[in-house]
Amino acid sequence: MRLGLALGYWGRGPDPGHVTLAQEAERLGYDSVWTAEAWGSDAFTPLTWIAAQTSTIKLGTAVAQMAARSPVTTAMHALTLDHLSGGRMMLGLGLSGPQVVEGWYGRPFPKSPLTATREYVDVIRQVLRREGPVTLDGRFHAHPYRGADASGLGKPLKPITHPLRADLPVLLGAEGPKNIAQTARIADGWLPLYWSPMRSDVYEASLTEAREGFMVAPMARAKVCDDVTEGLLPVKAMLGFYIGGMGHSARNFHADLMARMGFEEEARRIQELFLAGRREEAVMAVPDAFADEISLVGPRERIAERLEMWRKGPVTDLLVLAPDRHTLRVLAELNG
Repeated sequence: MRLGLALGYWGRGPDPGHVTLAQEAERLGYDSVWTAEAWGSDAFTPLTWIAAQTSTIKLGTAVAQMAARSPVTTAMHALTLDHLSGGRMMLGLGLSGPQVVEGWYGRPFPKSPLTATREYVDVIRQVLRREGPVTLDGRFHAHPYRGADASGLGKPLKPITHPLRADLPVLLGAEGPKNIAQTARIADGWLPLYWSPMRSDVYEASLTEAREGFMVAPMARAKVCDDVTEGLLPVKAMLGFYIGGMGHSARNFHADLMARMGFEEEARRIQELFLAGRREEAVMAVPDAFADEISLVGPRERIAERLEMWRKGPVTDLLVLAPDRHTLRVLAELNG
């Protein structure tokens, strides 16, 4: 199992420690470093900044949001950074949800998310292969565009720049069973939002078509500390926000996932509290048991025991949300 460093997205402003953490992860032998985006900082610019100040560590987006860019724009970002970094780029994509897509990006959330994702990946693959002009008679992504308001002058094009790698890895963030199954068919890897090594059977049926070398790369917050309860508080805060606030009461993919993992009643309670403005109560309503399953928190010996459970399952890459060098070093030592 390889280790990656997940930096997430910026909050109020850039974190001055991110480059230093990435450099430390590279020194410790971490395989990859990952950036993200929500509705603030973008994923590619910080990754480029890190690329310029590292030399060997792989660079991934976990995730770049599909609604933020057309598929050819995303492919341009990926092939450009792949050249500049000497072939270190990995492209992780996510569809996000209706609240973000329509509320932030001002675009309709696709009525058929699986089709929209499949078309998006198809276009990116065509750009990276550069075998000919990009063409797709798609429902969501048509090349050339032939909508009612089209000029009729569009022509198929292929990239001027020759991509460094036609097989640049494309990974997808997916939560629903059908979405995960499609990811196993069309992508090079999967980026689970929550992963419990105690419940890997939840995903087993969806991964039956995964090819050899398919990456399963979940994120997990990690913290070496004496007090497990205190160490879990950032995990619970994250879960409270995602499950309670990242979606509508009638459509929240994160809450649905928590329910499928055996915590349905708790997920609905978190939503209820968060949407009522009782955010601190929503965070405290997150069960310690669930937060603990999807993270690596506690003394070194406890983390060592729990890390073995992650290593025994199908996880190929553990993307660690670790806020300090000590935790990064301990995980590197324990993972061998």
